[in-house]
Amino acid sequence: MQDKIDVVKTLLEALPYIKKFRDEKIVIKYGGSAQTSEDLKQKFAQDIVLLHTVGMKPIVVHGGGKSITDMLNNLGVDTKFVDGQRVTTKEVMKIAEMVLSGSINKEIVSLLNNQGGKAIGISGKDANFLEAIPKDFENFGYTGIIQNVNPEMVSNIIDDGFVPVIAPIAASANVGHPGFNINADLAASKVAVALQARKVVFLTDTPGVLDKNMELISTMDIQKTNALKADGTINGGMVPKVDACIEALRGGVKKAHIIDGRVEHSILLEILTSSGIGTCIEL
Repeated sequence: MQDKIDVVKTLLEALPYIKKFRDEKIVIKYGGSAQTSEDLKQKFAQDIVLLHTVGMKPIVVHGGGKSITDMLNNLGVDTKFVDGQRVTTKEVMKIAEMVLSGSINKEIVSLLNNQGGKAIGISGKDANFLEAIPKDFENFGYTGIIQNVNPEMVSNIIDDGFVPVIAPIAASANVGHPGFNINADLAASKVAVALQARKVVFLTDTPGVLDKNMELISTMDIQKTNALKADGTINGGMVPKVDACIEALRGGVKKAHIIDGRVEHSILLEILTSSGIGTCIEL
């Protein structure tokens, strides 16, 4: 009997958050271990479908760097990184698009549909949803930065009751251009701002932002975040994630979350409980 009572208590704890975020858009950047573990894939899909079922409007933006690297290696195509970002040659661009817009995107759509959801997969090229320019063509090739987001198509997908699953490939204004490979964290931030999302959530392979003692920082504002970047506490791969959070907040998103995608149901634990499990950044 106690187990049943505990279940009810859990549901009641979630109720205020379900009511608070009903009809709100929540952008989730999906990547890291959560995207490579078969068990975590299923848990992720369950989380997204539950949020959608209770009235929220989740939007998934996914990465796929490891899968791209694996495919390049299998095909014998050289790949290199500068400052943590992939140099995208024309050949790498074709393979990146094949992996991101093809196998990964459709796998996520299938996962969501198999859990009882309704998902539609797109890339940023569809209806010119994401338009980009080169980050630095001489050094990074077809790695791009987003200049414009055209939200109408994705808004229509959401209004029709579907979960959009977005591959971070952007279109170019030039006819015949192969397009651009976009950092998925920064794509999620731009999408969140354009769609006026309430929250943006980044799944990572760490508990969140850690202090110098490697303890989790549960909440912080932009000022503290910049200070921790300046003194080196925030470094490496966490820098682009907090930069994406700050960009989203300055664009009107109310809260940004960095959470551990290795934890089962981490999305639900962060959004539907009072304590959360990761780092929440706000203005």
